[in-house]
Amino acid sequence: MWRSDAETTARHLQYQYEVGTATGIRCGKYLVPRKKAEIQRLDNTLQHHIAQYITLSNSEFSRCMTYFLPKKLRKRSFLVQEGDVCSYAAFVQKGCLRSYTIDSKGDEHVLQFAIEGWWIGDLYSFLTGEPTSYFIEALEDSELLLLDRKAYEQLTEDIPKFERFFRLLLQNNLIATQRRIIAEHSKSAVERYLDFLKTYPSIAEHVPLRHIASYLGITPEALSRIRRELAEKSL
Repeated sequence: MWRSDAETTARHLQYQYEVGTATGIRCGKYLVPRKKAEIQRLDNTLQHHIAQYITLSNSEFSRCMTYFLPKKLRKRSFLVQEGDVCSYAAFVQKGCLRSYTIDSKGDEHVLQFAIEGWWIGDLYSFLTGEPTSYFIEALEDSELLLLDRKAYEQLTEDIPKFERFFRLLLQNNLIATQRRIIAEHSKSAVERYLDFLKTYPSIAEHVPLRHIASYLGITPEALSRIRRELAEKSL
């Protein structure tokens, strides 16, 4: 069912009143506008990311930004922890995060890294409202754009192009997951590390080696040996 411009505007204002947006900060019943430079900085990374999948007019992009909630996360702070409901899908504007689980022995298993231009969250918890088994932690001071379930549904209704956008993201995520599973069963640790460097070319600048080793399913000592051997071969 199509909505009039007036209905769409009213819905935007109601959402802004409830949570604040990328273009303003909630203060009681008022929406305090953000500074122009801050809005521009928030916009650029997301706009470039969206343009890789769909084409938006300036008006559509401005509208889509009203559905996102900016958040700054300090190093070692958590976006979500095991047992919480993952209420947001998070787009990384700046910084680096990781998602991981902890097994019964207390060992960590890194599932994903997210650097600038990547999304992170627990899709199952986000869509079902069930508690997550993940921890999502900032590895450095980070700036995020958060999209909650209500905003996600309203955004796809308001701008139907985003149905295609999120479908393509899910497809890419599924492909990457399948490739990782295949690699774990068919490739050596060296090959997996080289694949990792192709996927996250700048990750070594952001992430301690022990986290990379955990992601690859090897010990930190094994990763150090692999890096040393690769360095010797390049001489």
